Amino acid sequence: MTTQVSPRPALSPLGARFVARLTALPRTLVRGRAGSARWERPALLGLLLATAVLYLWDLGASGWANSFYSAAVQAGSVDWTAFFYGSSDAANAITVDKPPASLWLMALSVRLFGLSSWSILVPEALMGVASVGVLVATVRRRFSAGTALLAGATLAVTPVAALMFRFNNPDALLVLLLSLATYFTLRGIETGRLKWVLWAGAMVSFGFLTKQLQAFLILPPLAGVYLYAAPHRFRTRLWHSFAALGAVIVSAGWWVAIVELVPTSWRPYIGGSQTNSFLELTFGYNGFGRLTGSETGSVTGGAGGAGAAATGGMWGETGIFRLFLGEFGGQITWLLPAALLLVVAALVVLRRAPRISLRRATLLLFAGYLILTALAFSFMAGIFHAYYTVALAPALAGTVAIGASLVWMKRTALWARITAAVAMLATSAWAWVLLDRAADWLPWLKFVVVAFGLVAAALLMVPPRAAWLGRLSGKWGRRTTVAIALTGALLAPVAYTIDTVSTAHTGSIVTAGPTVSGGMGGMGGGGMPGGRAGFPGGNAGGFAGGGTPPAGGTGGNGTVPNGTVPNGTVPNGTTGTLPTGGRPGGGTGGPAGLMGSASVSASLAALLSVDSGDYTWIAAAVGSDSAAGYQLATQLPVMAIGGFNGSDPAPTLAEFQADVDAGKIHYFIGGRTGQANGGSSASSEIAAWVAENFTAETVDSVTLYDLSAGTTAAASASS
Repeated sequence: MTTQVSPRPALSPLGARFVARLTALPRTLVRGRAGSARWERPALLGLLLATAVLYLWDLGASGWANSFYSAAVQAGSVDWTAFFYGSSDAANAITVDKPPASLWLMALSVRLFGLSSWSILVPEALMGVASVGVLVATVRRRFSAGTALLAGATLAVTPVAALMFRFNNPDALLVLLLSLATYFTLRGIETGRLKWVLWAGAMVSFGFLTKQLQAFLILPPLAGVYLYAAPHRFRTRLWHSFAALGAVIVSAGWWVAIVELVPTSWRPYIGGSQTNSFLELTFGYNGFGRLTGSETGSVTGGAGGAGAAATGGMWGETGIFRLFLGEFGGQITWLLPAALLLVVAALVVLRRAPRISLRRATLLLFAGYLILTALAFSFMAGIFHAYYTVALAPALAGTVAIGASLVWMKRTALWARITAAVAMLATSAWAWVLLDRAADWLPWLKFVVVAFGLVAAALLMVPPRAAWLGRLSGKWGRRTTVAIALTGALLAPVAYTIDTVSTAHTGSIVTAGPTVSGGMGGMGGGGMPGGRAGFPGGNAGGFAGGGTPPAGGTGGNGTVPNGTVPNGTVPNGTTGTLPTGGRPGGGTGGPAGLMGSASVSASLAALLSVDSGDYTWIAAAVGSDSAAGYQLATQLPVMAIGGFNGSDPAPTLAEFQADVDAGKIHYFIGGRTGQANGGSSASSEIAAWVAENFTAETVDSVTLYDLSAGTTAAASASS
């Protein structure tokens, strides 16, 4: 008797498609899509691998990087409430002054792999690799593989990108999300399908949950280009745009609604606000206040007013050339002059393209994103750090690559060759200026860059069919021209990037590249350390190298590493000598409070951890930067009084006294009294009350008050 074999059931269309893609995956990874050159996919994989090595190399040298965010990551890794709200500590006293999206990925990594510098920073580096891949995929849809790879490589070696993709600020996730929003919008223009613009809206929305209103700077270019170029009637295009706006609102609105509707007693205080409101934080401190300079509770004396709009306060002079000044230029602007010239030339090349031209739509997406964001950064009078410019990196890289590609295709025309040569000369001249600002760093490099630029400009002027030049105008001549031009354009930013990845960066204010004359340290004044030094083990120093400005809080003629204190005065007019090195005890207000957390000895960490289970917070300190070091050293909750700047009314003096009476706080760490700047003076009142009513003791140069021992008045009455 024969055994009948049941026929194999037929796969559903979806299953068949999945199997087909699965079996084709090995070939796709090696060869790329059908019709692509053999070298294309290996080149892409090589670029992504090189980017990963660049961003992961010696990543742990920066320790906790920005300890303000690292402490919040630690809190979120042990408490889900802290995870959801982005609390600074696991007992949920107060949140960081940003939404929590960027913290979520790092906190999940710490939950999986334990608390370490690598578990915090590796997700940031991988976001950088992903951003490069997304940019390549975006450009490749309508341009050659060479153009796409050039865009990706340019992004990878942009100095400020190398800085931020090795750091734990929210900017890394923001760049990835905005890159994805650009990609999805282009897919929507290409296919006319609603789902792609909904995805684009969702990416912008999560960008809002990363860095609030800054993410919305990309909305006008995305909406404008879609309305212009999508293959539908205008009414349909308009409907799709409103649907995408709905996706923006819904994708972030759920979290905002929860935070605003949940009773304040059920959640932590919203750091950065004066009224415990996320909406106030959104439209004030992190919103329009960044444009006007009127930021209650900011780290400086506040700009505000017409004069501030012109000067930017201690954040540097505002204006059309702001991004080219001081240290800002070396972060991002190496190719910006060429980009502005090439985008005009590229639009001339595409002037006869139809409305739905995807090549022009891609160029307009990147150029609009670049120009609008650059203008916002140039004129914002509020807090502005040099590393914010990383938001420009994908748009700048895409614009340069596409513009150069289109002009190169038209090189038979004299005007195109002249444009290419002028762009090359402008890039070399600007590189000379930027390198000359770091006169003591590789002084020979500017001569090499200019030499390459001059040779490349000469070769770019050669007609493509100049028989009288023989091989110079042939295939190998063209390849030689491209190689020399790319070397001349990218050599200087590559050198800056190598310097960046080989230097530890800690604290809240960091910059890429070497120290430059007139540098602002991200603060717009006279050169803060930029967070380049510090303690590789993770406990960031106060002033790099231990520099100490003169007593009394003025910078005057005294210098600190990499420059002078901005404007010659410690911000906010705080008094007292800033401590040397690690700022034990939290230090005083001013710039040291922005440079990183305190250096905590093992014996002090052990003391703070004694009987930790009996207290909600093992200690309290004014300012999140002060509290962060102690929390990371002990991995136990430390209350950050007043939030990041010590200027939030959280807790009030009465609330703090109630927590002390209830036995919730063990120690108060003295040394910093907070800063008002129009914000709350609660932290100063708390520090004064503790100093008047409790006995101080010094442990490893840190002033401690044991709040469990009772007040000095009570002790006197008892005796």
